[in-house]
Amino acid sequence: MAYNLESLIRILEQILHPDQKRWILDHNKPQLGTLLEKASSLKHIFENSSPAIGEKLDSLEIQIRDAAYEAEDIIESHMVDQMLSKPGCESFIFSLPDLQKVIEEFDSALDKTMKITDRSQMVTSSMPRVPLTTPDPSSNNFLVGLDEDMIKLKDRLTGQQTKLEIIPIVGTGGIGKTTLTRNLYNDPLIISYFYTCAWVTISQQYDVRAILFSLLGCIIGELTDTMLQEKNTQLALTLHKSLSGKRYLIVLDDIWSTETWDDIKMLFPNNNNRSRIILTTRELDVANYVDSLRPLHEMHFLNKFESWSLLREKVFGKQSCPPALVKIGEKIANNCGGLPLAIDVIGGLLKKDNASKDFWEHVANDVSSAIAEKDDKFSEILSLSYNHLPYHLKPCFLYMGAFPEDYEIPASKLMRIWVAEGFLKSIGDKTLEEAAEGCLKALVDRNLLLVRKQKSNGNAKSYGIHDLLRDLCVRKAGKEKFLYVKNWQVHNVPENSFNGLRRVSAHPSFRIRDIYASVEFMSLARSFLCTGLISRVILSPVFFELRLLRVLDVSEMVFEKFPTEILQLVSLRYLALSCNSSLPSAISRLWNLQTLIFWSNSKKSIFIPFEIWEMPELRHVKFKKTSIIFDVIHRITLVKEKLQTLSPTNSYDLIHSNFLENIPNIKNLGIYCFDLPYSVVDLFHMHKLETLKCWSNLSPEDSTFIARLIFPPSVKKLTLKGCTIRWTVMTTVGSLPNLEVLKIRNCNFEGPDWEPIEGEFCSLKFLLLEKLKLVSWLADATHFPRLRHLVIRSCIALEEIPCCIGDISTLEIIELDESNSSLLASARQIQEEQRDYGNDGLQVRISC
Repeated sequence: MAYNLESLIRILEQILHPDQKRWILDHNKPQLGTLLEKASSLKHIFENSSPAIGEKLDSLEIQIRDAAYEAEDIIESHMVDQMLSKPGCESFIFSLPDLQKVIEEFDSALDKTMKITDRSQMVTSSMPRVPLTTPDPSSNNFLVGLDEDMIKLKDRLTGQQTKLEIIPIVGTGGIGKTTLTRNLYNDPLIISYFYTCAWVTISQQYDVRAILFSLLGCIIGELTDTMLQEKNTQLALTLHKSLSGKRYLIVLDDIWSTETWDDIKMLFPNNNNRSRIILTTRELDVANYVDSLRPLHEMHFLNKFESWSLLREKVFGKQSCPPALVKIGEKIANNCGGLPLAIDVIGGLLKKDNASKDFWEHVANDVSSAIAEKDDKFSEILSLSYNHLPYHLKPCFLYMGAFPEDYEIPASKLMRIWVAEGFLKSIGDKTLEEAAEGCLKALVDRNLLLVRKQKSNGNAKSYGIHDLLRDLCVRKAGKEKFLYVKNWQVHNVPENSFNGLRRVSAHPSFRIRDIYASVEFMSLARSFLCTGLISRVILSPVFFELRLLRVLDVSEMVFEKFPTEILQLVSLRYLALSCNSSLPSAISRLWNLQTLIFWSNSKKSIFIPFEIWEMPELRHVKFKKTSIIFDVIHRITLVKEKLQTLSPTNSYDLIHSNFLENIPNIKNLGIYCFDLPYSVVDLFHMHKLETLKCWSNLSPEDSTFIARLIFPPSVKKLTLKGCTIRWTVMTTVGSLPNLEVLKIRNCNFEGPDWEPIEGEFCSLKFLLLEKLKLVSWLADATHFPRLRHLVIRSCIALEEIPCCIGDISTLEIIELDESNSSLLASARQIQEEQRDYGNDGLQVRISC
């Protein structure tokens, strides 16, 4: 497969690169060159063949996959052996006994491939296959056949029933329960009717503590460190009190059992004020169990007309379907069985700029065959979405099976792991991360991924995947020896296929002894992830056996001391770890490391050794602790051209280690600031810096460093927390030409009145003001001409929002939390005035 070949090609290119000095090539150089040439030829053929030829090439999949795996294993095992045998050396002799057997396997595969395909049919276009843009989550909100459902449910939600009412919505997987509920939840009428709203996805493998955290997060915002340490009983009491006396709407999405309801039903008080709970489930007995006296809401399959309407919208949007494709499209839609998810997925497959009648007929035949030949027709229809994926997207999609059901997957985590795995190749001047972002966009466009949360700038922050599609990932990944998933329920790899497991994902409730028992089968694994709520256990002995790991994510397990066995994993490219001790200086042995994520809950400061900057491949370094001390005995002279993310570090270390001058390509920087009375923090030369966060917990009189910070004009997102801000600084910030997002949290202004100057904040789209002592804010539409989203939290003294803010043509949302009555009244007045002008789109969201 092409994605297996891409990983091998990257390894070979690294070894054969003329500028690399780590490996001294012996007699193997010609063989390595031959292997690279043959792997590249095979990859080119697979990527550029037509769909019809691609199906014929699939018969060679196992041979090519196993040959690529064998080549990788031989080469990387030799590299690891060399590095571990001479840990102090900077260069090694690369000398394998013989690669001829592997080359012969590639020769055989290449010969068979050339017999199947005709070179003249190869597409030789050099255009990028994936557009590098960000996803548009709004594309998944189109409703077909649900108008009556929306009307009925809105009537029940806002009806006269004063007692707490539970509204079960029941239907098979993929029928649209969550889509319908999400549209209800975001409806302006529903938002304004309920005092507070909360949403939690339960899933089969639920955890009451996780449910409590999710609900409290929706209702009271960010949880304090104290709350995170509280017992479930105290958390339940806090939640109950937060809901008491208020009209609330709670969504419990995807409940699988009556036991789940029994575990959580006491959390929700009956205030006799028309509060409501929406519960979605696939199980009719669960729906009847929660409230057998009132009718449940059953979802129906789409009819022929509705199915074609949905497919047409998914493929063409508001444009019309070409007449030549109408009959074929109707046939495809009808064969999807009225299941919206199947139609979504097939629509994503058909949504191509170069879609032709031949291709549509090809898909129609595939869908018809899936229905005729298989009992589980929906599963087979969904499988078509995978079969027709471009080769470079297949490993990205399969990797979604590594995460638990209903898990919210951070976009940054996905992109960095894909880069570490070697799935991606940069195109032109685009970075690997931008290529990964393009893959995410392509998967969303094909309706295979869902955007769960958005950043303040509108980009995707996290993703999810439908349960049925995740099941498809897990099955396909097991069949292709791509991924082994282990939890209490899933065991996706046949026992006779255990040897040579490439990736292992341990989910909640896995048994530690199972991991130890499987070590002998995991010795060639490239990824090991522990995901979900994992108990605090020590797996250090396991690490030593996984010598070829590229990705190790055990961030949800806590180590009191740094597990030194990790230092033997010299092939690591991605390391996420929670540890309550400092990093050892020997961390520099991990010379391949690209991403380092280091969490700590220790009350002591965490020491970061100077040697970390000797790691040549570092791209992303992130610490989850503000009390970080860097060893800066030596001035840092190595230029870290690949470093893109560093957060947080502190201003003193940055200035006195000469570090700022040596990270020219940094994109995301977090600074924990100490006061430096005579020092200037000059960031002006950082021409690629887009996201900047500045923290301080100093007293208001001391935390004036921000006045001596020189911003680069490239900054798009700026967060200031705990700082003292002079009005001259706000003028500087307001003059940043590319600033789109500004968050000001718990800062002290020079005075109580903020009056921007004309021409400031001309590009700002998102503004957050939180825990500020502002009393008055004087502004008009010319100050924030592109503002879309305004959030004000816990600004108790602020009297009102400037009325002219409502005249900003781009403004979509005003969001208030813990505000005084006059501020709330000003927001409502702005909304009413805009409605009088015919602008019904402005939303005002209030939670207190």
